[in-house]
Amino acid sequence: MCSNASSPKSLWPSLLGSKAGWNAARLLKMQVLVTLLFAALVLSSSSGCSRTILVSESSPVRIGQVRGTVYASVDGEWRLSQNDVTIPEGWYCVPPSFMEAIGNGG
Repeated sequence: MCSNASSPKSLWPSLLGSKAGWNAARLLKMQVLVTLLFAALVLSSSSGCSRTILVSESSPVRIGQVRGTVYASVDGEWRLSQNDVTIPEGWYCVPPSFMEAIGNGG
């Protein structure tokens, strides 16, 4: 088998030089450090893209498409649906105080 000049074993000494004094443990520590720094950079840039908006209790909100259980007023009593319901985009959700203000509080 012939030794290739571009194999990893022969590449490291030429990159580091014989006077660098690097050993396998230091090289491993350096690789771990670079990996951790890269991971920290990726996490910090990806987590900064979201924002939270506080909606006050007295404010209705317009929603996108939502799927889940909902409460419906049946004969003046609020009942939770047994099945998931899809609410289409563009509908408004209002807080309970809004319903009480218009006289439909249940």
